[in-house]
Amino acid sequence: MSTTLSGTEMCVFDAYGTLFDFNSAVARHRDAIGPKADALAEMWRSKQIQYTWLRNGMAAYTKFWQVTGEALDHCLAAHGIADPSVRDKLMNAYLSLDAFAEVPAMLDRLQKAGLRLAILSNGNPEMLDAAVSAAGLAARFEAVLSVEDVGVYKPDSRVYRLVEARSGVKPAKVCFLSSNCWDAHGAAHFGFRTVWVNRAGAPDDNLPGKPVAQLRDLSELPALLGVA
Repeated sequence: MSTTLSGTEMCVFDAYGTLFDFNSAVARHRDAIGPKADALAEMWRSKQIQYTWLRNGMAAYTKFWQVTGEALDHCLAAHGIADPSVRDKLMNAYLSLDAFAEVPAMLDRLQKAGLRLAILSNGNPEMLDAAVSAAGLAARFEAVLSVEDVGVYKPDSRVYRLVEARSGVKPAKVCFLSSNCWDAHGAAHFGFRTVWVNRAGAPDDNLPGKPVAQLRDLSELPALLGVA
């Protein structure tokens, strides 16, 4: 499925899993974790997202940093890892996740073409600022927007409204990109033209809202936008 996103004024990126590889935190400390590293990484991400949805349902918002730690605590207990130094290492690593290899060059191409660039993430500002700075990407984005400003997590429509409120760009002129299928659907349902960055080759979630395209990684985005 592909289409040309003509008329796009701004590209807005989800952060974790889209620009930044959340698995890189565990990968850096694989020796300390042992053979359960891959299972831990998968469960950590799943619980992290699950907790945001549950907190939305309970109207019990808290910073994504706390949610990330609570999810990690569950996963460490589930895998029988009791060493507190492992928790500290993983949480610190989450502040400086690796950007996916194609990201810097892709952003440079879009920026050179005159597209406005922003991030819209569940992360709280302290987490996002640390990640963007560690990856050397700060100069690429005119705004790094956090759900903290509205006190609720994606896919609540109040999160997606932050883009127009801060940038003045109408939803129909926004290309929103996420590696989370549910996020791509939620943003499309809101009114963005969305692209699902399906890095894992996963099946569609079949939720309301239809992404206009699906990519395997962000290296394909400039061509989709008609950028030379």
